[in-house]
Amino acid sequence: MQLLIFILVYPLIWFLSILPMRVLYILSDVLYVVLYYVIGYRKKVIRKNLKLAFPEKSVQERLEIEKKSMHHFLDILMEVIKSFTISKKEISKRYQYKNIEVLQNYYDRKTSLVIMAAHYANWEWVVNVNNFVPYEGYAAFQKITNKYFDHWMKSSRSKFGAYFIPTKEYIKLMDENFKEKKLAIYGLLSDQSPMLHKTHYWGDFMGVRVPVHTGAEMLSKKYNYPVLFFRVNRVSRGYYMVNIEVITENPRDFKDYNITDIFLQKIDKQIREKPEYYFWTHNRFKHMGKEKI
Repeated sequence: MQLLIFILVYPLIWFLSILPMRVLYILSDVLYVVLYYVIGYRKKVIRKNLKLAFPEKSVQERLEIEKKSMHHFLDILMEVIKSFTISKKEISKRYQYKNIEVLQNYYDRKTSLVIMAAHYANWEWVVNVNNFVPYEGYAAFQKITNKYFDHWMKSSRSKFGAYFIPTKEYIKLMDENFKEKKLAIYGLLSDQSPMLHKTHYWGDFMGVRVPVHTGAEMLSKKYNYPVLFFRVNRVSRGYYMVNIEVITENPRDFKDYNITDIFLQKIDKQIREKPEYYFWTHNRFKHMGKEKI
């Protein structure tokens, strides 16, 4: 059954992927009208999230954010589809780094890095970072149920030198690379909600007490790797600029969860500046009120 579904769906995704971005954005515009105004896709979740995050804003203000965020969400969907066939030249033009020399300096010092990032603007195209620096890049990846799509997804993303590793294999990989002194960038998206039974820490996110992923901080302290934050900014439709910010070069000097709190503060600030580019379709606050004191 998995193979049959792959055979049926793959040609469509591939065809869409070879279309010019301007055509994909027209499709995004059409899908926006259908999903938002006709189907009402995840409206309840988005409105709940926005009301919790921005109680000070009026209903009309939150409605404007809701519409813009849904439109941006569909743009990201088109950009993910484009990822399967996008060229190195095009992705490097569309997704750039304001201060890539920060990474090069660390590479010259022969140290690996832990990168913290969020589901903001376009987090998918960060796989092109290896077009600019000689590091190998690794990102934690939740396997897709369909093994054929899983293989295709990982293969397409790795063509720029970034590798997607199943979450349960991530620490093993880092251990091996550490022993072999292999220089690498380890990227983790740390803003979404972890499973409640795996939660080690609750923090403040957009004014709400929520469970928080702490893997990036734990791994940085284990190997004493510098921790950086990738602040991804949308410049215009289909174009992004990443500003690389150093959180710390000495993670072991920080008390437990302080690095995680700094990350939350950074992404909180960015979301408040332009909330329409955040991933509001995810039920981020579903565990609110479940913290055991």
